Amino acid sequence: MTITATSSLLQSVQCSQCGQTYSPFTRQTLSVCCQAPLLARYDLDAGFSKSDLASRPKSLWRYAEVLPVVDPANQVTLGEGFTPLLSLPRLAERYSLHQVTLKDEGLNPTGSFKARGLSLAISKAKENGETACIVPTAGNAGVAMAAYCARAGLEAVVVMPRHTPDAFREECLAYGATVILIDGLINDCAAKVQEMNRNGDYFDVSTLKEPYRIEGKKTMGYEIAEQLDWQLPDVIMYPTGGGTGLIGIWKAFQEMRDLGWLAPGQAFPRLVAVQADNCCPVVDTFWGRQVNSKQYVGRPTLANGLAVPRPIGESLMLQALAASKGTAIAISDEQMLDSVRELGRTEGLFVAPEGGAIWAATKQLLNQGWLSPDEHILLLNTGSGQKYLDNMKGIWPL
Repeated sequence: MTITATSSLLQSVQCSQCGQTYSPFTRQTLSVCCQAPLLARYDLDAGFSKSDLASRPKSLWRYAEVLPVVDPANQVTLGEGFTPLLSLPRLAERYSLHQVTLKDEGLNPTGSFKARGLSLAISKAKENGETACIVPTAGNAGVAMAAYCARAGLEAVVVMPRHTPDAFREECLAYGATVILIDGLINDCAAKVQEMNRNGDYFDVSTLKEPYRIEGKKTMGYEIAEQLDWQLPDVIMYPTGGGTGLIGIWKAFQEMRDLGWLAPGQAFPRLVAVQADNCCPVVDTFWGRQVNSKQYVGRPTLANGLAVPRPIGESLMLQALAASKGTAIAISDEQMLDSVRELGRTEGLFVAPEGGAIWAATKQLLNQGWLSPDEHILLLNTGSGQKYLDNMKGIWPL
């Protein structure tokens, strides 16, 4: 695959809390000033035009000017991005909806949207001279990190809950990663990573603890706009664990506005954070049931990627939900499975339980009147159902 050799417009990374800027050319984790996530900033006045995209390969690297890798030789790729945007006409007819589309991230390398973020994180780790990476994971992020580290020639250590389906562990091992199993959820894995990395021997690519996974995830927002001929949907339904994609998509819309790629005054989509009943910290904070999620205790769910009880990006997610006039909703495991079955039998799509959650949430919000049948509703399925076969075994009536 030929990768575009355009130059990044990267200028700095900036504290998401106070605005202090730091160099993007050395190891960066959380900001020194506020211990908050860092966000990459670009020179958006440098003349990057959407017409520049016409002849470029259909991968996320077509947006190289607003990605953080400065030297194209450091782009670590397996062909990620530019996943299809599929109409769902049979479901639309069944529920009398104007337009429902689904962006299928399960068709990325390693079977999930995590390929986007880890491609960028490992590319930047390579560019900055890192030799070994470590990550706590609910499953898909560890698989993606292991694959991209193998591609880049870097050591990989993956720390995941013991109850994670076998398919995730086996794939990490196939890529040569060291896999460590922990009793608990991803926050317990994060504590183990912190203990193992006390001396800083590894580059920690935990969600939002480095600035670049979000840059890969934001390309979903760029692609949605481009695939819809720069007309944004009314609503985006997003399965929310660590929230990197939710924050990234919102960042992409702001960047495209500043680049002049969107029509003046065009409204951004309302964002919906969809979580699991068993682990819904953002939902509880959004609806005022707690001040924040710092003491939240979650339980395992069939949607492993949603089992993130204390997301470090919670405040950024809540800002995006508020600014977009969005909402947050939790779905039961049973509702997820019912919707996985419905998407499979009606549209021929085998989605992850997270994908089932967003369709279940859509139906619930339609019943509540928060969604209107005449809106364009975009569903973002984050992964393939094939990796969750252990979790969904026996749900298919004979």
